Amino acid sequence: MNPRTSEAEPLPAFVFVGGRPCLDLVDTLGKRGTLDIERLPTPERLGRWLREVGLANKPPRVSEDELDQARELREAVYRLVRCVLDGTRPDRHALAVINRMAAVADLAPRLEVATASGTSPLTARWPTPTPVDAALSTLARDGIDLLSGPLAARVKECESPDCTLVFLDDSQARRRRWCSMDRCGNLAKIAKYRSRGRDATSSDGAADR
Repeated sequence: MNPRTSEAEPLPAFVFVGGRPCLDLVDTLGKRGTLDIERLPTPERLGRWLREVGLANKPPRVSEDELDQARELREAVYRLVRCVLDGTRPDRHALAVINRMAAVADLAPRLEVATASGTSPLTARWPTPTPVDAALSTLARDGIDLLSGPLAARVKECESPDCTLVFLDDSQARRRRWCSMDRCGNLAKIAKYRSRGRDATSSDGAADR
């Protein structure tokens, strides 16, 4: 795999449509099998992602080795998600990776007094600086919890042929098809509308002949 990265191109934005941190990690590689858009090209980007996904109060310092581990965990979770989606036998290497990373002590949040007004006078904060190996363990454990429980049946891949993002379908009817209505859902609606317009134009033209 050669994810698309270039210093001349703007870095692709993070997407958080997975509904679970482990699925958001999977989604840091976009358009799998075609463009392979890498959203974690550098250790600094992984640090930013850990903050934005909610596992750090500020971007932690990340080493190249920790970046490699994060990508390895990402691909292990993805392979196991694919096994669930396809109904195939779980990948043994992926199982070994996720179990190895989950064996490390995970993040332990601290309960503190909130400094901003909100629904609760208390807030949860992570240790500062956030240990990256502990954050990866938290992600691995989230993957184990998700894929071994009843919610595994709700994990889906976006139905857009140009998208490979995965997500947890938390809709009541379990009929969610798109990673997000703001992304692929609206594009599908626009394409359907234009297709109807072309069909109507074609029919009118045939009637005039």
